[in-house]
Amino acid sequence: MTVTLRAATADDLRAVGRLHQRSRVAAYSSFLPPEALADPTPEAMGEYWVERWTWERDSHRMILAMRGDALAGFSYSGPDDENEPDTGLLCAIHLAPAERGRGVGRELMVDALAGMRTRGWRHAVLWVLRENTTARRFYERGGWSPTGVERIELIGTTQTPQLRYSRPL
Repeated sequence: MTVTLRAATADDLRAVGRLHQRSRVAAYSSFLPPEALADPTPEAMGEYWVERWTWERDSHRMILAMRGDALAGFSYSGPDDENEPDTGLLCAIHLAPAERGRGVGRELMVDALAGMRTRGWRHAVLWVLRENTTARRFYERGGWSPTGVERIELIGTTQTPQLRYSRPL
């Protein structure tokens, strides 16, 4: 069964939150402690997306990857959080754990980059956890390069170094 991409609606956001939480646990459990990944719950992550969508739906784009009726993954993109001109931010690509390595992430990335070009942006940036070597390899194969900029963000109470990547559009 093939994957189709479609724009998210408000009715999708709780399912997006549940998938986001499962994706985080699967992707980060090899380098983050279980207590860092225990919260937020899948339900709380759904509420997070409902709230975020309320404020960002006009400036951001969420695309769902559907395998039949099942949510396989999603991407979320918008303007750069550093307010760099002509630059879009790939905020997230998250996949259902069973979808990793099946090409869904690549389809979502290609679509997100095309959406940024459509908005007239010339560059794209993203943040990736330094320890997430699988994601870093994925983005590097997609033409992204580290910029040398790093920040520390909390996941739960765990400080997580993140690297900024960029690529031309």
